[in-house]
Amino acid sequence: MKLDRVLPYSKKILKLALAEGDIAVDCTIGNGHDTVFLADLVGQSGHVYGFDIQKEAIIATSELVLNSGFTDCVTLFQESHARLLELIPKTEHSRIRGAIFNLGYLPGGDKEIVTLAESTIAAVEQLLSVMEKEAVIVLVVYHGHPEGQVERDALLDYVTGLDQKKAHVLQYRFMNQVNNPPFIIAIEKK
Repeated sequence: MKLDRVLPYSKKILKLALAEGDIAVDCTIGNGHDTVFLADLVGQSGHVYGFDIQKEAIIATSELVLNSGFTDCVTLFQESHARLLELIPKTEHSRIRGAIFNLGYLPGGDKEIVTLAESTIAAVEQLLSVMEKEAVIVLVVYHGHPEGQVERDALLDYVTGLDQKKAHVLQYRFMNQVNNPPFIIAIEKK
């Protein structure tokens, strides 16, 4: 297949935005795969801050980070991503060059615990308020469950209303697949 699937495309966007020494944010760490991917991009001179409300996600990600050798450049918070600017040191706010969200529920976890539009939009607004030009936010939207559909609609409404003078917004999705396949919303700060 010549077209990138959703997850590889999300990584392609982040690779364009992040470099050694940058700050990255994994807003929904899940099982830790994106956290380790981001740590590899920013290297030991950069830093990744990760957020998840579930203890299981913190444990799984901590183990993956340890096994990957990135413990010195990753900080995890068992907190909502809506608190990210409170928890990331202020001196690093303007150095955030990339952030990723995988919305929905923890793979293999409790499907009753899901991301919500209110906290996701709050986190996106915080990131946009401190990011410099050409920094990116990638949202992978999983909407195959009722709360996911509510979050999807609220996010699409929110990003469609972003001032084009302040951000570029891209939607990347496959349109002819069944079962509500995930799609990407990418935001680049102008």
